[in-house]
Amino acid sequence: WKKLYLAHHWPVTVCKMSANDCQNPPDYWTIHGLWPDKTEECNRTWHFNVTEIKDLLSDMRHYWPDVLHSSLNRTQFWKHEWEKHGTCAATLQVLNSQKKYFGKALELYQHVDLNSCLLKAGIKPSSSYYEMTAIKEALTRFYGVTPKIQCLPPEEGEKAQTIGQIEFCFTKELQLRNCTALKGESDPMQADLKLGTEELSVCSDTLPTYYPSEVQ
Repeated sequence: WKKLYLAHHWPVTVCKMSANDCQNPPDYWTIHGLWPDKTEECNRTWHFNVTEIKDLLSDMRHYWPDVLHSSLNRTQFWKHEWEKHGTCAATLQVLNSQKKYFGKALELYQHVDLNSCLLKAGIKPSSSYYEMTAIKEALTRFYGVTPKIQCLPPEEGEKAQTIGQIEFCFTKELQLRNCTALKGESDPMQADLKLGTEELSVCSDTLPTYYPSEVQ
């Protein structure tokens, strides 16, 4: 693989996408995962073991919660992320254990600090619409790289897309880089966020964009 995606998802949109027991989703962007592009499930024998990340659990519950299932004792989501993506990321020495993988993802999340960046740019959850180009420009200005932004397309009778996921790309040296494919790179894998029947896709630049503050 060539790069890592640090995917943040917007809990309100995640809840909107799926009938589940979402209760009071967090009102801040949380971690969806840290994904090497182009590889999945690299070592099926390397099972998730929550005791390896026991020092990280309070941060994990706060910044990387299982938005769809509110029970704090559930570790299914992390297990899925480790087995599908962590086992592939582990070819890098800085990510070659569960504690390093989850710990480094938390560290990158704090470093990117997406929540405060959006607030500083005056982009906050609202019942009025945003222009996608304005959100993109704010992020690119702030970070100096282009992230990948994904939305829930308008449902019937809606005219706006709903922002759902923002992914930042990192090199193998864990430096921020553009998410667009460089020359000689094939295009990245599609997001694996399929909840129920609805799924996220790359946001349209022309549709009004909804950044919802609560689940409708």
